[in-house]
Amino acid sequence: MDTSELPNIKKWVVMYPVYINSKKTMAEGRRIGVAKACENPTCAEIGDCCSYLKLPFAIEIDKAYPRDFMQRGRVRVLLKKEDETLCNPSISSRKQLMLRVAEMVPRHHGRTKKQETASTSTTAPSNKSGKGGKKRR
Repeated sequence: MDTSELPNIKKWVVMYPVYINSKKTMAEGRRIGVAKACENPTCAEIGDCCSYLKLPFAIEIDKAYPRDFMQRGRVRVLLKKEDETLCNPSISSRKQLMLRVAEMVPRHHGRTKKQETASTSTTAPSNKSGKGGKKRR
């Protein structure tokens, strides 16, 4: 999204992918329950979900989560405009944003394509028996 029309993104809500990652623990930074979280979300998927929800967002690739600095990227989202009106009336808080995005990411078009290609490609079964090793005489 073009950030020149909405210049002051420092006041926007920050959302790291770790916040909705079901593979992480609460101590590692997850902020919602495991049942509602999704597996390994990316900044691009979160950004696509925000655009679907008609929320202005900005992806910052160079930023890292402080507790896990190897995972790069975060998304800034505008929930309230300058006149304090909500951009999307159905999402009024960070928590609601995280829950809505976490339920949308598994249905993301990039993920469904990956799963279809993985399920259609079959591997040939090997004829080797499970027991191997050196034969003794």
